[in-house]
Amino acid sequence: MIENKNLGKLELYIHIPFCVQKCKYCDFLSAPASKQVQNAYMEALLSEIRGSAVPDRKVVSVFIGGGTPSVVDVEWILDVMEAIRNHYLLEEGAEVTMEVNPGTVTAKSLARYRAAGVNRLSIGCQSCHDAELSRIGRIHDHQAFLDTYRWAREAGFNNINVDLMSALPGQTLESLEDTLHKILSLVPPPEHISAYSLIVEEGTPFYEMQKRGELTLPDEDMEREMYWRTADILKKYRYEHYEISNYARESYQCRHNVGYWTRRDYLGFGIGAASLYENVRYKNADDLAAYIKNPLNCHTQIQKLGREEQMEEEMFLGLRLSLGVSGERFREIFGVSMWDIYWEQIRESVEEGLLEDDGRRIVLTKRGVDLANYVMAKFLL
Repeated sequence: MIENKNLGKLELYIHIPFCVQKCKYCDFLSAPASKQVQNAYMEALLSEIRGSAVPDRKVVSVFIGGGTPSVVDVEWILDVMEAIRNHYLLEEGAEVTMEVNPGTVTAKSLARYRAAGVNRLSIGCQSCHDAELSRIGRIHDHQAFLDTYRWAREAGFNNINVDLMSALPGQTLESLEDTLHKILSLVPPPEHISAYSLIVEEGTPFYEMQKRGELTLPDEDMEREMYWRTADILKKYRYEHYEISNYARESYQCRHNVGYWTRRDYLGFGIGAASLYENVRYKNADDLAAYIKNPLNCHTQIQKLGREEQMEEEMFLGLRLSLGVSGERFREIFGVSMWDIYWEQIRESVEEGLLEDDGRRIVLTKRGVDLANYVMAKFLL
C-alpha cells in the first residue's frame, strides 16, 4: 500500500543533463558536452546541493537523473552522494536511484556507484531489437544492455528498473512481445519495469521527420494494443501495474516517483529541475552558462499553490496510480469531502465509463486509462 502521510519527509532530485548523443525522440533538457563543461556544471551542482540544505527534514529518496548521469566521471557521483550525506538527514534505507545507459558504464563504475550508496538502478533498454534501437538513435545494442545488467547484479544491485518503449518505428506487436519475454527471462528478472509509449514531441528529430512524412509509426489502435498487451504479459509474471506506465514486483514500487504522485515535498537541483516545497512550486532556469555562474540564485516560475490548486493536483496526480484517489486521504488533507468538491466531474466520468467509484476512492477504468489526459483535465477547476 502507498502511505498517505508525507509530513516531514523530503525527496531530492539531482539533474545531470549530459548524454553521449540525443536520441531521436528525446525532448529532455540534455545534450552532449565536453569534459570541461561537465566538470564546471558538476561543481555548480555541488554548490547548489550544499547551499540548499534543509537539516530538519528527513530525506527518504534520492533520484539522480538526466540526461545520462553515468556520462560524467564516477568521482562526481561519489561527490554528490557525499554532499547529500553531509548536508541532509538521509534516512537509513532511503531509496537512492541512478539512471544509467548501456555504453556509459563498466563493471568497475557500477561497483563504485553501489559502494557510494546508490541502491537502485534505472537502466535504459527501450528495446531488445538492434534494428529498433538504431532507428530511435540509441548508442547501444542489446548485448551492451545484457552486459550492463549482468555487471549491475554482480555489483550488488538488487533493485533494478528497466525502461522499455512501445509504438516505435518499425516495431510490431510480435517484436514488442519478444522484447518483454527477453527482459522477463533475465536471471533474476528486474524488480521494476517502466513501459512508455513513444510520443513525438516538438523540437525532436522525430518531430521534423514526421512533418516531412519520413516517420512511420504504429497507428493509435496498435499503440493501445501494445500498451495493454504489455500490461497483460507483466501481470502474468506478477508485476503490479501500480501507475499508468509503471510495473513492480511486490514491495518494489519506485518510492521516489510515488512521492511525486502523492505530493511529497521534493527539491530539484540542476538546470531545469523542478521543486515542490511547502506548497510552492518552482524550477531552476534552463540556461547552462547562467546556472554554472550562479547555481544558488536561479529559481524561476515560482508559484504559491492555493488550496484549490492543491486539491486539483491531488486529483490529477492521484489518478495516475492504480489505487486512485482516496476519499479519506482527501478529507484528511483538506477537511472536506472529495465528492462535495468534485461531484459533477466524478458523476459524469462514472457515467462515461471512465472512472469507478466505490464510495471510498475513485480509480480510472481501462477506458479511463486510454483517455487519461481527458479525465484528469476535468478536475482542473
